[in-house]
Amino acid sequence: MTTAEFLTGGLRPHTCSACGTCVLVKKNSWKHTSIQWISDAASSCPVFAEHAAAGENTALLDTCERLMGSIAESVRSGEFGELDE
Repeated sequence: MTTAEFLTGGLRPHTCSACGTCVLVKKNSWKHTSIQWISDAASSCPVFAEHAAAGENTALLDTCERLMGSIAESVRSGEFGELDE
């Protein structure tokens, strides 16, 4: 497996149910989530935009809690298939 395959393999589009921002997501397990933003987070995500407007460095944010909730709901509904505990 090449580095590129490791980094991008298995990524699937996911649209946040809170704001409509589309990201790429890979779920290896219930606890492991990889997110690749395909747009500027500070421009497309209201949570990131709020932090940017406050002068914060959005690169230091883990991710958007609303996006994580949206992904978790998709996992529960089976969108990402069966996951290891």
